[in-house]
Amino acid sequence: MPLTFKPLPMMELRNAPGEALDKVAHKGEAFIIERNGYQLACLVPLSMFMPDIQQARLTKEFERLHAQEEQHTLSLTDLREIELHFRREGAGRDITLTILLPHGYPNASPKVYATPLPERAPHRWQDGSLCIFGATDIWNPGRHDVPHVLKQARKWLQNLEAWKANGAWPGGETT
Repeated sequence: MPLTFKPLPMMELRNAPGEALDKVAHKGEAFIIERNGYQLACLVPLSMFMPDIQQARLTKEFERLHAQEEQHTLSLTDLREIELHFRREGAGRDITLTILLPHGYPNASPKVYATPLPERAPHRWQDGSLCIFGATDIWNPGRHDVPHVLKQARKWLQNLEAWKANGAWPGGETT
């Protein structure tokens, strides 16, 4: 969607910031902020940077994470996909779980990565993402969400610890 930028003097923004933000958020307008004749910054709709994921869905899932006291950081990939990073520390575990919400989420299932991992760690897809959805648990966009994915990823990490200890993945695979 092409944007047409309108000039917005800094004094006008200072006098009515809510009005300018409403125009951006609700009407999709974009502004170049000017001060003393110089263009300094721009105000654009968040949708220009965020992926095509319903805002209501994201809000609900972030609220659930907050209610569960899950600490995370958020970033965007170069492809404008959301990454949530969860760090797990203690007992020799200094692992970061990254949940990638692709375009089309929740209809497209999220991917989960863990770093660092042993090079030969099993139950990963070719791209290195964790194999947490398969025969026993299939991604269901109507029932599953980020907190569910996080729970499955932590279960995967527990299985990894068992595999490191005895060479067998719980449920059958050996190395």
